[in-house]
Amino acid sequence: MTRSTMQAVRFDRYGDREVLYIAELPIPIPGPDEALVEVRATGINPGETNIRTGALHDRFPATFPSGQGSDLAGVVVARGHDVTEFDVGDEVLGFSWRRSSHATHVVVPVRQLIRKPAQLPWDVAGCLYVACCTAYAAVRAVAARTGETVAVSAAAGGVGSIVVQLLAGQGVQHILGIASPRNDNWLKAHGVTPIQYGPHLADRLCAAAPHGIDAFIDLFGPDYVQLAADLGIARDRIETIIAFDKARELGTRADGSANASTGEVLTEMADLVATGRIDLTVAATYPLHRVSDAFAELERRHTRGKIALIP
Repeated sequence: MTRSTMQAVRFDRYGDREVLYIAELPIPIPGPDEALVEVRATGINPGETNIRTGALHDRFPATFPSGQGSDLAGVVVARGHDVTEFDVGDEVLGFSWRRSSHATHVVVPVRQLIRKPAQLPWDVAGCLYVACCTAYAAVRAVAARTGETVAVSAAAGGVGSIVVQLLAGQGVQHILGIASPRNDNWLKAHGVTPIQYGPHLADRLCAAAPHGIDAFIDLFGPDYVQLAADLGIARDRIETIIAFDKARELGTRADGSANASTGEVLTEMADLVATGRIDLTVAATYPLHRVSDAFAELERRHTRGKIALIP
């Protein structure tokens, strides 16, 4: 018998993880230019925590009851009558801008999907969009060039681990990766100079780059954007993906995944990951009903790589 309902993560008010629950909902019908995807994996991201708690209400308000989730990978199980790009049974990855991918099924405009490379495991494919497109946008924003020195905060996290690899691939000579000491070996193995975060960070950065730092990519928060400005880095070469108020105050860049959300960029990044030129690590996977536990791990902010939900 054809299944008529799906499970999806929902929350009805702003709050901590306890507001999350699993709802049983009708499976949506795709519109003319949409596909219905049975989700095999979907990544979780810090931005979803900030939306759920209300920290981003002024910028990205929630409408209740709210779903969540942008990343997705799965199998097309139905398509709209105008869709010619994909057939039922095709394996795809992509993104939703409707806060809807933390679910067993999701309807997505086909322009937001690409074919999943066969080499990509489901968990990796399901975590690809936000981290990879955000990293792409951040690196592009600072216009890093061969031979330069670039500092990156949260350099071993889900986005940071991709940022440093993109910089290395572009020939950036000296990448300073700000992270905890437990990530030193991973950073060194990827051509990055580890810099421990914490008190006297500016001194450690200056010691590691006596001729100056050309650009700074912040993936953690406003203190790093201020630090970059205090170090004399040109404002148009300071990028943050999270500290929007500080970016407006100082006149720095604040590009994110929305600035690189195209099929072309997603295809390029998927190819880099599928061929091993970018190492996208999935640190942990959780079943959908353990979404609160998945976010508990994410919110400790010490995970190297991504966390995936497996519906």
